[in-house]
Amino acid sequence: MNTLLPTSIVGSLPKPSWLAQPETLWSPWKLEGDALAEGKQDALRSAVQEQARRGIDVISDGEQTRQHFVTTFIEHLSGVDFDQRETVRIRDRYDASVPTVVGAVSREKPVFVDDARFLRQQTDQPIKWALPGPMTMIDTLSDRHYRSREKLAWEFATILNQEARELEAAGVDVIQFDEPAFNVFFDELKDWGVATLERAAEGLRAETVVHICYGYGIKANNDWKATLGSEWRQYEESFPLLQQSIIDTVSLERANSHVPLDLIELIRGKKVMLGAIDVSSTTVETPEQVADTLRDALAFVDADKLVPSTNCGMAPLPRDVALGKLSALSAGAALLRDELSASEA
Repeated sequence: MNTLLPTSIVGSLPKPSWLAQPETLWSPWKLEGDALAEGKQDALRSAVQEQARRGIDVISDGEQTRQHFVTTFIEHLSGVDFDQRETVRIRDRYDASVPTVVGAVSREKPVFVDDARFLRQQTDQPIKWALPGPMTMIDTLSDRHYRSREKLAWEFATILNQEARELEAAGVDVIQFDEPAFNVFFDELKDWGVATLERAAEGLRAETVVHICYGYGIKANNDWKATLGSEWRQYEESFPLLQQSIIDTVSLERANSHVPLDLIELIRGKKVMLGAIDVSSTTVETPEQVADTLRDALAFVDADKLVPSTNCGMAPLPRDVALGKLSALSAGAALLRDELSASEA
């Protein structure tokens, strides 16, 4: 693996069209039973091969075995009724039909551990697994039992920690918690959001990442971003708290965003997983554009702590576009890596 500027994607890649409807979130599976189980593994294997072939250093599963980055984890927990659905506002942006918490939540068996073992078997490179963070989980549910977002978040944090420890034992090198809700609910973020995230990561030896972005490249998110003005300063709320947290790496959205780069100074000392690929556009970046995005960040983060990445997951993108963006990410990182090596020579 490249020890300088190791590339990594945030999470999802588009699924093959024979497995699920392309360019669609919460897309239903096209297979059933044993054929579905086999198809998921085939898709995961393909995602690993494409990442390796295109120069990605830290390999993920591309979320090929999951329908959605949050609800697929939740559907394996007791206390949640997927037949009793309600429409809720997701991150104050769009409405979605979600399951309902009807009793005490618990994890009766591992959720992703078998899939993680399969991923480990496919590559000798470091591997990463993404889990939803506690605050983002509660924002993707209707709660008729606890009736307290904080109490439910603490319950989920304990469950996530159980899963994360078993993922680590299965050979996962990097465990990422997805918390886009950190860019929306600032009072809760400060009161208990970071604390529940740290509970989820407690005791892990694997590298830990928190991913905070402005969402998938879907219309609802793009429309919301259009209202945020010329400067996106949401990270100003979470970064000082995360700088003092046990989390190793903080992920942020930078490509084609209005995030002021100097906000990165607020997490000085942490690794920075910098989004250098725009997931809301079907235009494939050039390596030079990626290198420019990464280079600009070096004023605020040391090169040995910079991890080039995507802004967010790429599930809604056309598959050929997403794969092209993988190549651009690794090629752009290579350009900057060569520059840095030449400057030291």
